[in-house]
Amino acid sequence: MTSSPNRLVAVIFGAVYILVGLLGFTATAGVDFLATDGGLLLGIFMVNPLHNIAHLLIGAALLIGGLSNVRAAKGVNIVVGAAYLLLGIVGFFIVGSAANILALNTADHFLHLASALVLLGVGVAADKQVSPRAAV
Repeated sequence: MTSSPNRLVAVIFGAVYILVGLLGFTATAGVDFLATDGGLLLGIFMVNPLHNIAHLLIGAALLIGGLSNVRAAKGVNIVVGAAYLLLGIVGFFIVGSAANILALNTADHFLHLASALVLLGVGVAADKQVSPRAAV
């Protein structure tokens, strides 16, 4: 695993996102599942229960991909990175609206964009000998 940047990044990010998802539940006691204003995790990042579950699922996907093989890790890094890039951009436009079902705030947007940068950067630039698609 250590010889593949994609596997290493997927495992690290996966473990961190699972931890963040679990810790998020400590900040969301009494917060509605789809609340547009959630509790603050680490005093900075706004979360609601749906946001916590999203972190757990994304973390699991990254961890499974990273522990599986280079192709899986590269693919999940690119897919999750692209999703976070989209979420990071769209997030700026939905704050304060009913569409903000993940209770996102500005700190979340910048964290999602930073995650996207790392995941996409490693996914696209590292392990070039491996295509993220399965051979047909």
